[in-house]
Amino acid sequence: MSALRSDPDVVIVGGGLAGLACARHLQQNGISFQIIEASDGVGGRVRTDRVSGFLLDRGFQVLQTAYPEAQRVLDYTKLDLHAFFPGVLLRIDDHSYRVADPVRKPLEAFEALFTPIGTMRDKFRLLVLRQRLHRQSIDSIFKREERTALDALQKQGFSPTIVATLFRPFLRGIFLERGLKVSSRMFEFAFKMFCDGNASLPANGMGAIPDQLASALPPDSVRLNTKVMSVSPTIVTLEYGERLKARAVVVATEGPEACRLIPGLKPVVSCGTTCMYFVADYDPLGSPILALNGDGSGLINNLCVPSSVAPTYAPAGSSLISVSILGIPKEDNKTLEVPVRSQLKSWFGQKVDSWRSFRTYRIHHALPSQAFPALSQPQKPVRMQPGLYVCGDHRDIASIHGALVSGRRTAEAILEDFAS
Repeated sequence: MSALRSDPDVVIVGGGLAGLACARHLQQNGISFQIIEASDGVGGRVRTDRVSGFLLDRGFQVLQTAYPEAQRVLDYTKLDLHAFFPGVLLRIDDHSYRVADPVRKPLEAFEALFTPIGTMRDKFRLLVLRQRLHRQSIDSIFKREERTALDALQKQGFSPTIVATLFRPFLRGIFLERGLKVSSRMFEFAFKMFCDGNASLPANGMGAIPDQLASALPPDSVRLNTKVMSVSPTIVTLEYGERLKARAVVVATEGPEACRLIPGLKPVVSCGTTCMYFVADYDPLGSPILALNGDGSGLINNLCVPSSVAPTYAPAGSSLISVSILGIPKEDNKTLEVPVRSQLKSWFGQKVDSWRSFRTYRIHHALPSQAFPALSQPQKPVRMQPGLYVCGDHRDIASIHGALVSGRRTAEAILEDFAS
């Protein structure tokens, strides 16, 4: 074992969004730090792989431009954001229906009035919900009575039809949970973000977000390919016995790893997802829109063509197709592809046979569960004990916004403790 040696003021375990946000805030306040990251790059779950000219996000992800913390810390112009169509394409009983934002796309929204997606009253209530959330602040949403999303929708008078065909697949795609047990607070926050801004992709993939944060940090402040074995206040023990000493230690990992490093931490329930990428010589959707499985049959929950949103996601003449499945199926990739292709054929016809299977990602810990009553305390403590802190989207709202906020909150707690 190497001798104990002195290191920066703060050691941050984990180079995901929360760890990077924490480092950014410490840097702005003159506090030195070292980020220790187990993988070969920053970003945590927000990573993008470059393969043969394609950009492959590790699982379907978007940046909601209305996130207040993202607006605060990111340079949207440099990210070169490309927006999805403000609405969704619902696949129901072998038919496709576009549901558009009634404020930004009033003509298309009017046409949707005559589709079989809920009643006229449902569509009026949808507009009322949109306008109410647009006027409300995020703080006020998280002070509202918490219940399940299903209870909240029923209380607002939405019919079982629109709940099943629109809200259920929409919320499954965001929160990766099969039921509508997600917190009503989280549902209203997410719905507000969709209405107030754009679901977007950076030109260089979602991994451009952590790359931008990391690029502003001091040289050599991020140490990659280094596994942390244990932490205690002021001490971090690395693989092979090396120890780092600091005035404070921050655990900025995903929930399950944080629980391993901090045994007293309340267990974090994770939701998993599987993302299958295909390559075709045409765009099966014909527009930069998110398609949802509105009847709930089959494995596919949602589908999009990232290269239709941001052309940089695929070489010229090719389309990159992203298919999302809830959970982690037990079948191997080759076996799993059979029923997925069968369902794709029911949507798009025999031309699916020409699609090339490209890559499959199985993300076991994609998102902390947001099932009611997960947000009875929206912001959980980040100070575990003197000298030991924890941040991540499991300490806040499970989103890019929440990860960035938790990192800042942790840095603020450190600054407060250092000052005293």
